[in-house]
Amino acid sequence: MSPVFGHGRLRLYLLKLLEESPRHGYEVIRLLQDRFLGVYSPSPGTIYPRLARLEEEGLVTHEVVDGKKVFTLTDKGREELNNRLDELAELEQEITASVQDIAREVKEDVRQTVRSLRQELTQMAKDINQAGKRESREARQDQKDEWRRQRQQQREEWRQQKEEWKRHKQQWRVEAERWQREWDRIWAETWALSGPPPSHGRADAEFGQMLADFVARVQREAAQQGEVTAHALEECRSILDEAAARIRDTLRP
Repeated sequence: MSPVFGHGRLRLYLLKLLEESPRHGYEVIRLLQDRFLGVYSPSPGTIYPRLARLEEEGLVTHEVVDGKKVFTLTDKGREELNNRLDELAELEQEITASVQDIAREVKEDVRQTVRSLRQELTQMAKDINQAGKRESREARQDQKDEWRRQRQQQREEWRQQKEEWKRHKQQWRVEAERWQREWDRIWAETWALSGPPPSHGRADAEFGQMLADFVARVQREAAQQGEVTAHALEECRSILDEAAARIRDTLRP
């Protein structure tokens, strides 16, 4: 976690975001991600337990809207926020300073990239000009050798990309197995609370088949999309966490 949010400051900032407007958990995650220009992105495992703890303390409450838990600040939560306005102002200043540092670093990286690109283009123009002047057999042979080297390098890059895609497929399989276990746990917890209905055996089989079909379909579609980035994987994990919570709420009596 970002050092800005040490010593309970994430809790304070959550109260501030909910004071602005009622929000669901995934919206809170996106707001924090946008606030820090995408450099800091809290996971659902960081945000949802804290929202639940705030609700236990009576600082927030929630209602289900379109299948999502929408959290709202209570009077008690607003009172705590008002009592910590000085601390909140200090936190906002620190966040602004952190974001400015990030922006400066990004700007410097862009400048350095542009300088390097300009140098490379200049050198490339010189090389092309010199190559056009050389007509000797030795120069042409050197060019052929360079083409061979580039083809070999390209083949190596393709091989590495293929290996990377295999690793992504393995990661997807691991995630699919994890979610299958999560569905099974939700199913077991639901029946532990309410007892199985008369058609439990048939419903259980249908539900398991639905989950299996869902996992298979997602795996097929993921395979068609090519490489899966770390950012896309994190967003998928957040979506699945929220979907698990919604299904859990739906299955409970």
